[in-house]
Amino acid sequence: MAVEKIKTGEKTIILVGTAHISKESIELVNKTIEKEKPDTVGIELDFQRLEQLKAGKKWRETDISQILKEGRTYLFLINLLLANMQRKMGDELGVAPGSEMIEAIKLAQAKKIPITLLDRDVRVTLKRAFQNTGLKEKLKLGIHLIGGFFQESEKLTKEKVEELKQTDMLNKLMQDLGKEFPSLKKTLVDERDLFIANQILKSPGKKIVAVQGLGHLEGVKRFLDKPRDITELLVIKKKKSIFSLLKYLVPGLFIAFLGYAFLAKGIETTVFVFLWWFLITGVFSAIAAAFSRAHPLSILTAFVAAPFTTLHPALASGWFAAAVEMKFKCPKVKDFETLNKLNSYRDFEKNRVTHLLLVAAYTNIGSTIGVVIAFPYLVALFA
Repeated sequence: MAVEKIKTGEKTIILVGTAHISKESIELVNKTIEKEKPDTVGIELDFQRLEQLKAGKKWRETDISQILKEGRTYLFLINLLLANMQRKMGDELGVAPGSEMIEAIKLAQAKKIPITLLDRDVRVTLKRAFQNTGLKEKLKLGIHLIGGFFQESEKLTKEKVEELKQTDMLNKLMQDLGKEFPSLKKTLVDERDLFIANQILKSPGKKIVAVQGLGHLEGVKRFLDKPRDITELLVIKKKKSIFSLLKYLVPGLFIAFLGYAFLAKGIETTVFVFLWWFLITGVFSAIAAAFSRAHPLSILTAFVAAPFTTLHPALASGWFAAAVEMKFKCPKVKDFETLNKLNSYRDFEKNRVTHLLLVAAYTNIGSTIGVVIAFPYLVALFA
């Protein structure tokens, strides 16, 4: 934890770097606001996360069908995974994540001090992170997350937290993140450093206490010399990913391939090609659905749906498998209420909400693998 006072123009800015799961951070925030008596208190939150911290995530409002249709299955699962990891660390230390932010809000409200939300809308941050991260980084991140999820996590102690809060250790972690995931660090850390600094400079009053994660402290300091244009940081570019292009490329290539088979080899070979496509994509989709512990009828649905959904850019075999699975394991209220209490992969399997998402995700992955294998095999038949 750290407190730094910076003079810029007519403003005096007190940066309070905190650990989000530390009792000492709560005390530091309280002590700093009491001592400095600022005109404004800024907190590293956006409106969405503020509401979540104040009232808790309203999981009952989660629309599973909408998540599946919009293709947000993987993103939602990763969000749940990260949220539960942070909650678990907080449980071990006896401190709810973000408690120091809540303390800053309560104290500011009690003293009638204006509050400024410093962070960018989390939805913009996540969408930009997803868009700006290449396939290689996404795969590497997925392996890291899943690998760490299956491993027995090291118990987090107060001593470990204190070690991680040391500036040199923190800088090393940031450097490691930049090496492993440069695009991700740029969006999740560097862009937000600039955004937070701008929000601090725009805050009313001459003395501002800004409460933020210690990992942002050094980055924010670099941008406090003057306001900057941050319009670009709020833009979500609508660009076509390789996966979007493949949705149209795959059916186009397959139809062209069928046409060639018919003209060159006749109807019998054309039927033969389609049967192999049906078997390969269907089998891999079914195997993946089985791996998610889906019901036998859901597995059968995955097998039947995959050969056709892989040829339709607006459909996914996972939707159909999940829809059938819902008939047998429809989520109950308790499943939504325990979404923030998932401590292991087994918990994700047992919870009916995440189970449906896993069925959809695995089935879609299986279909994709089937397509990747089917095309070279069918081409080889004509070699």
